[in-house]
Amino acid sequence: MAKLRVFILVCVFLLGGFIGWAPAQAQAQAQDDEEEEGAKGRRIHTLFSVECQNYFDWQTVGLMNSYNKAQQPGPITRLLSCTDDEKNLYRGMDLAPTFLVPSMSRHPRTGDWYPAINKPAGIVHWLKHSEESHNVDWVVILDADQIIRGPIIPWELGAEKGRPVAAYYGYLVGCNNLLAKLHTKHPERCDKVGGLLAMHIDDLRALAPMWLSKTEEVREDRAHWTTNLTGDIYGQGWISEMYGYSFGAAEVGLRHKINDNLMIYPGYIPRTGVEPILLHYGLPFSVGNWSFSKLDHHEDNIVYDCGRLFPEPPYPREVKAMETDPNKRRGLFMNIECINTLNEGILLQHAANGCPKPKWSKYLSFLNSNTFSQLTRPKYLTPQTLQMKETKVQDQVLDEPEKPHPKIHTIFSTECIPYFDWQTVGLVHSFHLSGQPGNITRLLSCTDEDLKEYKGLDLAPTHFVPSMSRHPLTNDW
Repeated sequence: MAKLRVFILVCVFLLGGFIGWAPAQAQAQAQDDEEEEGAKGRRIHTLFSVECQNYFDWQTVGLMNSYNKAQQPGPITRLLSCTDDEKNLYRGMDLAPTFLVPSMSRHPRTGDWYPAINKPAGIVHWLKHSEESHNVDWVVILDADQIIRGPIIPWELGAEKGRPVAAYYGYLVGCNNLLAKLHTKHPERCDKVGGLLAMHIDDLRALAPMWLSKTEEVREDRAHWTTNLTGDIYGQGWISEMYGYSFGAAEVGLRHKINDNLMIYPGYIPRTGVEPILLHYGLPFSVGNWSFSKLDHHEDNIVYDCGRLFPEPPYPREVKAMETDPNKRRGLFMNIECINTLNEGILLQHAANGCPKPKWSKYLSFLNSNTFSQLTRPKYLTPQTLQMKETKVQDQVLDEPEKPHPKIHTIFSTECIPYFDWQTVGLVHSFHLSGQPGNITRLLSCTDEDLKEYKGLDLAPTHFVPSMSRHPLTNDW
């Protein structure tokens, strides 16, 4: 009888164990399944497009360093466009996770030389041929000349399926004139966006072929490359790829949530309360007597030149003494953050290349310091950063319906001579530092002969005007 009681107790204990375990195990399994499904819906992949050139290699190193420092979630892929000859000589295959795409710099059909087309062409190729593209839900598309400051998470930015989030490119004036009417059946959908694109993978699959097609279309429309139609100061169709994106998105019905706070150009002043999470160093910038322009380093092999970095900027202590206005000071700190992150990345790449350990210097000590680590720790979105451009305009209209929103435009007039070029540089720099609202345009008077030899087309947003220096009627100078 005693043995029977023991047997019954053991059975009850075991049965109770199974009864207690089964629901818990099932619940845990269900939770794991749910998390897996959630993860599948939130897989982020970051893309950027480059070519097999030293110019893009140092940019790649800087972007990759910032990607790691900012703790950007998900993998990143460099879409690398190379000809076979370039690939045979190329030294930078290990600079980033890389997917090789055919080079379309020289268009296979038209013979047109336009390297920027590699961006949409590379994305089309990646979508079609990469296994990784089938394991992605959200895509973040960046340019190589950028520094990530904090995680770029599409749904946290407000991106939805069918509604990508993008940075504002106000100079794409072709969205509001004849150019859009010529190249899209829906000019009213044309959004002035670029630089930072965050979208659902399904939207990218729909958009990418049209992005490429519209880029080709705009590139071939030489009759409408003029500055007044495109905003391209060179009038050479260099921003055709940007219009290809905007017109392509209009064609497939994508309307963007446009944000003018997420990305900032070093040299610009951040708005109060706004924490940009992306630096785009496409323009020259300076801090005191120090300055940097990416165009000065077109053929720079700094990635492979052991011990060499870009010129060191002022230190934080010196920057604090330069400026008392908090937003202007923040802007200066972003300037040095940009170049220091680039230099840190180059330093790390030199070590990976097997370069000898560099000699001690004050600057290298700073880059290895806790101070620099703290200054460049990941930045996170603020409510002001998330304010969309459309929302901001609506708020102004709703709050002050009786006051029309002022539209300010600053203009100045110059000629195609060096005497005005250094003045232009100073004026445009002060325009950005001062926080002057609106846009600025240089009215540039040149003869046809002057224009052929003129080197300062990129010094300012420019509108060309006929030269009247020699009066056409009186011949007066």
